[in-house]
Amino acid sequence: MPDFPTLAKLADDLESGRTTSRKLVEACLARIADPAGEGQRTFIHVDKDAALATADAMDGLRKVKAAPSRYAGIPVSIKDLFDIKGQVTRAGSRALDDSAPADQDAATVARLRKAGFVVIGRTNMTEFAYSGIGINPHYGTPKGAWNRAEGHVPGGSSSGAAVSVLDGMAHGALGTDTGGSCRIPAAFNGIVGYKPTQRRVPLDGSVPLSFSLDSIGPLARSVSCCAILDAVLANEPIVPLKPRPVKGMRLAVPTTIALDDLDADVASTFERALKSLADHGAIIERIEMAEFHDIGPMNAKGGFAASESYAWHRYLITAKGDVYDPRVSVRIMRGEAQSAADYIDLLNERRSLIVRVNARVAPYDALVLPTTANTPPKISDLADDKAFTRENLRALRNCTLINMIDGCAISLPAHREGDVPVGLMLAGAGGSDRRIFELAAGMEAVIRV
Repeated sequence: MPDFPTLAKLADDLESGRTTSRKLVEACLARIADPAGEGQRTFIHVDKDAALATADAMDGLRKVKAAPSRYAGIPVSIKDLFDIKGQVTRAGSRALDDSAPADQDAATVARLRKAGFVVIGRTNMTEFAYSGIGINPHYGTPKGAWNRAEGHVPGGSSSGAAVSVLDGMAHGALGTDTGGSCRIPAAFNGIVGYKPTQRRVPLDGSVPLSFSLDSIGPLARSVSCCAILDAVLANEPIVPLKPRPVKGMRLAVPTTIALDDLDADVASTFERALKSLADHGAIIERIEMAEFHDIGPMNAKGGFAASESYAWHRYLITAKGDVYDPRVSVRIMRGEAQSAADYIDLLNERRSLIVRVNARVAPYDALVLPTTANTPPKISDLADDKAFTRENLRALRNCTLINMIDGCAISLPAHREGDVPVGLMLAGAGGSDRRIFELAAGMEAVIRV
């Protein structure tokens, strides 16, 4: 795969005149249109005319030193879950085809525009964001990074977001993460994906999966790229990211659930990354997290995702259930059987879980664990529903642990060049976002040695 530049390098090139926004946008559009590439499956809609017009506007503002930010003019992709003014938000489905166009941008899209980023188009996704695999029967499934000739899944639900960055069709992507939907596709494609503390980024203007768990985050090529985009999305100042030294980092590896049933490549890559961190002076402790045992029973009836998605979909699925992906509709319908008492129990149990886990992890700088238990499965191997369900749960499991504890987390590529992609996840309690970015920036290069 080509080695595309970071946001910082692009900003430098724009500032120095080595490139222009128009050139960046034209190059992205050419990659999207390449018949030999994944563009037709990666994007549901391409904003060609608007993107070129915006690029010209940003180039004009930069000439008179009025660019809205250092990153103005850089093209980014938007997951099809977000409103873009004048466009229909389909959420990767056909059930919303006849919906009215959005009358305003989603809050996060508006913040990206305010910083001068150029919206290149809407990316494909798992229908209604309800899977960690990334297969879409309506718009096709973009092939992930690994062994493209065979065709492996891109990870979901932000499938097109990851592939757009991987293939240089955009230089950053807006995604969502309810149980790993930024981190799983990042892990499966060898890029970086970030799930922020939920309350930092507004959900307004995005189709919900679970309003208790949904988080909005970036996918990009480096930790610093994700930190830049995260600051924009959270409406915080973009400040230089200072990597923390690996020496002295206190990292906890949860041995409960998170290390179960790992593919051999995941286990070996993860252990090699831990050894490299320890060799560089990190203090790594393997700890039991008994609290993680509570999460399976909490989700036994479908959890927040089933109950809250059913509340949103119940009328639409009655009218148009025949056009839903059956693998999505069956999971939504699990919410129909949950009672109000079940839901209240779930809320109370989660509150208790968060308090107990936060106390457990307080002595450490972060948790470190594999992003997914599996490597990217072949698309053809998932035609069977049982195989799909098994691999979907394995992809989601570790990421879901962090959403349930209201934490923040980043997935970093941990594999060596040429090996199957494997992600290492660094996670912390809610509100520790800046620390997670600083730790991740410090260990980014070390874990692949």
